[in-house]
Amino acid sequence: MNSFTRAQKHLRRVDPILAKVINRIPAPQTKKRRGNYFKSLVEAIISQQLSNKAADTIIVRFRKLFHQPGFPTPRQVLRMPAEKIRSAGLSYSKVAYIKDLAKAIETKQLNIRQVHKMSDEEVILHLTQVKGIGQWTAEMFLMFSLERPDVFSHGDLGLRNAIQRLYCFKKPPTVKQIEKIVLKWQPHRTLASRYLWRSLDNE
Repeated sequence: MNSFTRAQKHLRRVDPILAKVINRIPAPQTKKRRGNYFKSLVEAIISQQLSNKAADTIIVRFRKLFHQPGFPTPRQVLRMPAEKIRSAGLSYSKVAYIKDLAKAIETKQLNIRQVHKMSDEEVILHLTQVKGIGQWTAEMFLMFSLERPDVFSHGDLGLRNAIQRLYCFKKPPTVKQIEKIVLKWQPHRTLASRYLWRSLDNE
């Protein structure tokens, strides 16, 4: 039995409601973002408060600004004028956040090459020192870039909506109510989160 199957088995056993979701929805596919952590964080900043479609469009435009096959380096981003980056469809604040991120990496304030060796809590503390990277962005980085298995984001609207629907809350559930549900999923809260997102796609 592989780790994915073991995780599914655990979630089915501890949560009958989630078990029904797992049984009716195909296993979620991970969009891996390994390798280039700068790229992952820039794309996460771009994606903040946007639909997937809108974010993907802007990411493509952003990359085209640099006229090269690979993702731009922090140094290249710092050299690019802010107004030119804005032309890809980014707000002034997001351009500033991306520039701040690039500067933090270039000055070694952010030790991006060693972040995979840190605990989940350490990763969040390390990343959120950069302006524009909040708790949600750090948690998405943990889930998709570092592929940490036991992460749940209370700040994610999709996860909160999925829990409200699946667990039949008349009003948006509180953090305390959500925590009571998700604690039983440990140590596989990342997979449970992916099923919650997929449940919204399959409504």
